[in-house]
Amino acid sequence: MAVRFGLAIGATIARRSIFARKNYFYPDLPKGYQISQYERPIVEDGRVAIVLDDGAQKTIGVTRAHLEEDAGKSLHEGLGRNSGIDLNRAGTPLLEIVSEPDMRSAREAIAYMKKIHTLVRYLEICDGNMQEGSFRCDANVSVRHRGRHEYGTRCEIKNLNSFRFVERAINYEVARQIELLEGGGSVVQETRLYDSDRNETRPMRSKEEANDYRYFPDPDLLPLALDEAFIEEVRSGLPELPDQKAERFAREHGLSPYDAGVLTASRELAAYYEELLGVLGGDTKLAANWVMGDLSGFLNRDNLEIARSPVGAKRLAGLLARIVDGTISGKIAKEVFETMWSGQSDADAIIDAKGLRQITDAGAIERAVAEVMAANPAQLADYRSGRDKLFGFFVGQVMKATGGKANPAQVNDLLRKMLAG
Repeated sequence: MAVRFGLAIGATIARRSIFARKNYFYPDLPKGYQISQYERPIVEDGRVAIVLDDGAQKTIGVTRAHLEEDAGKSLHEGLGRNSGIDLNRAGTPLLEIVSEPDMRSAREAIAYMKKIHTLVRYLEICDGNMQEGSFRCDANVSVRHRGRHEYGTRCEIKNLNSFRFVERAINYEVARQIELLEGGGSVVQETRLYDSDRNETRPMRSKEEANDYRYFPDPDLLPLALDEAFIEEVRSGLPELPDQKAERFAREHGLSPYDAGVLTASRELAAYYEELLGVLGGDTKLAANWVMGDLSGFLNRDNLEIARSPVGAKRLAGLLARIVDGTISGKIAKEVFETMWSGQSDADAIIDAKGLRQITDAGAIERAVAEVMAANPAQLADYRSGRDKLFGFFVGQVMKATGGKANPAQVNDLLRKMLAG
């Protein structure tokens, strides 16, 4: 898994890496020390491209990714003055990814985290579940006066388990350090915990330089030696990566870089979109809008992953096909989709059962337009005297008269002709 990740970020894969003992007291590891890698990690010198809020790209350096074991978890809440130890995670293998100090805001840190999150899920290294501890973040934060090149003293915020908490913790810590320095104080290098209830960080332990961890080569573990055949076998098994997939979506489906990025943010969402297109055939933009809009909105509302969507790609394709062939309007499609989400049949059955087929008969629409014009003589006179904004009023009245079933494009065309007299 480490090699898969290293290859995906263009890093150097060590043909020979060494395990070390991180030999300071771990209350939540029974043997009292942690197995890790220090001087010679398995992955070094990689790069991850992120997209900033303004659409610009930025490259974040990855210093290293090393193998180590997870510790257990100390529990402090609800135990009075005691602490509990949960050892269920102890000894579980981890890949710890260390970035260069290339991020300049909490928003950039979140963009980087989300990119790493996407990568490890594409690579099937882990499920990315932050609540269960599959994906966690330690954020190192420092500030410096404008114009200075030297980094300020950093503090590490441990074990953040949601994107929202990472952003809030970083912003709080930045403000805390600035206030401290501007008040004449100094920042102490330490490890801090984030209290989400109070939205604040607080000291956990002082933190000195790495040598105070007392690393030394593990005397019981042999060096990890990788041959070229193994690395090439891993390389040949790499999936299409998110950036590659986004470039292909933009190229093949005519999508904007933003839309392509959203649709490839998860491997499952990208697969859903491609299955949808495979059934629908064309209209790549219509399909993208529905996946990013209505479908994603309902998934978020019900806190569902795409794999558990009540409306599969084939069923959604059936609905979109009825928009394409003019059977229903986009507005009516939203009503049909909501019924489909509740598990009630397919689009065609719902359209027929509710009598939602769009009126495309020009004669029927002309009659509706004539009736609306006759019923609103004052508005008709005002429109013809130059109040063009009343056009929207007439469109609304015709759609109301037809129960929302008239083809909107035909309504617009016929109204313009008939209102003109």
